[in-house]
Amino acid sequence: MEGVPRIAQKPHHVVFIPFPAQSHIKCMLKLARIMHQKGLHITFVNTHSNHKRLLKYGGFHDIDGVPGFQFKTVPDGLPSTSNDDDHDPTQTIVELARYLTTNFLSPFLEIVAGLETPVTCIISDGFMTFAQTPYAAETLGVPIILFWTMAACGFMGFYQAKVLLEKGVVPLRDDSCLTNGYLDTMIDVPGMKEIRLRDLPEHIWGVGPKSSALKFIVQIAHDADKISRMIIHTFDELERSLIKEFKSMFPHVYTIGPLQLLLNKMTEKVPKSSTFNGYSLWKEEPECFQWLHLKEPNSVVYVNFGSLAVMSVKDLHELGWGLVNSNHNFLWIIRDDLVDGECAVLPLELEEVVKERGFIGSWCSQEEVLNHPSVGGFLTHGGWGSVIESLSAGVPMICCPFTGDQRTNCRQVCKEWEVGMEMGRDVKRDEVEKLVRELMGGGGWRMRNKAMEWRKMAEMTTDLDGSSFLDVEKLVAEISLLSKN
Repeated sequence: MEGVPRIAQKPHHVVFIPFPAQSHIKCMLKLARIMHQKGLHITFVNTHSNHKRLLKYGGFHDIDGVPGFQFKTVPDGLPSTSNDDDHDPTQTIVELARYLTTNFLSPFLEIVAGLETPVTCIISDGFMTFAQTPYAAETLGVPIILFWTMAACGFMGFYQAKVLLEKGVVPLRDDSCLTNGYLDTMIDVPGMKEIRLRDLPEHIWGVGPKSSALKFIVQIAHDADKISRMIIHTFDELERSLIKEFKSMFPHVYTIGPLQLLLNKMTEKVPKSSTFNGYSLWKEEPECFQWLHLKEPNSVVYVNFGSLAVMSVKDLHELGWGLVNSNHNFLWIIRDDLVDGECAVLPLELEEVVKERGFIGSWCSQEEVLNHPSVGGFLTHGGWGSVIESLSAGVPMICCPFTGDQRTNCRQVCKEWEVGMEMGRDVKRDEVEKLVRELMGGGGWRMRNKAMEWRKMAEMTTDLDGSSFLDVEKLVAEISLLSKN
């Protein structure tokens, strides 16, 4: 009616709750950025220590100046330290999960109570249901969406814990099942072919010290059954049969990857001063790029086992000798805590020969490295963040899976997507040498060509008419409607 002032509509407000690990935080921050670009208000909830590290290393110092995007933190049980302190206190994921199980809900509800803008919905990492995020959403009277920051195959692998338990396939009877061939049992997994029990996360085997992990994963699967909306960081062309299965299981499934490619296209015309970049919880070393610039195209194998994997000193040394003996250039990331319980130090003899063909750093901007023209291969633990970044860059892989969904990812990389080879977890220099030579030499041309095909597919799915772009648009539209229901 003319003359009657309009009431300003409150902006739609999404609260993100990531699982407190590097790859999960990085993935959820990218989706949060995309939604912010789409006009939604964002509150991103980190643990105290992870937020300090993000500010220290991730390049988010000016985030307070970006309207509609804010960080909030919950305690993690670690002592408070200043941002200038060189020592970053850490805890294992198990220790942190135990703390958050009983110490997340109350401070989170206090955070929401203090927000100026009402919450439209919560986007929770699929693994954060242990911290009662569905109960928090119910208490607040807002919808919750689970975000699986992994592939559809990884999500399906974990989801099988519930199914296999009901069928009596797990838990394993005893440790003998680890070596007597039982893990080679073929199992029926919807949307996947020729999958062995050993290709699924070892957490669901339920033997020995892993028995509590089986209960944890089964509960997560049951929690997922109660929630109607799922986001998966993948794209339709890559995992079509699995996505079809999930869409038959859950009412609303959104595939929104690769997120970095979506971000690249959304921010092409956005002034750099109005965006924020960086996702690292470790100090990145730019010196590696000065070294890469001096190398020929496709001549370097990039070696990085992610933020959580640990290996023995023996494995570290065997890996080093294998890389040296391959006679190929290599960029090798060795985290300070890569070696289990010891310092990651190379023998003097190995250190000297590494200098001839290699560059060692403690951390780097992985996506920049993978997209550098000199990088022709990736020796990886097979975490999903690394795999989808490698596919997006068109770089073939050697996968050495350590834990969790890395086993399933490795199987798909090698058998389904045909862009990689598997390396045994018991690291042997001769195997490392052989696989690197094959990957980087003439024998790797087929994998390299296939990787470039997937790169083109990933680019297409994030175009304006691509499936991932359209799913993001659908997700944002449906979140906007939630507050009206």
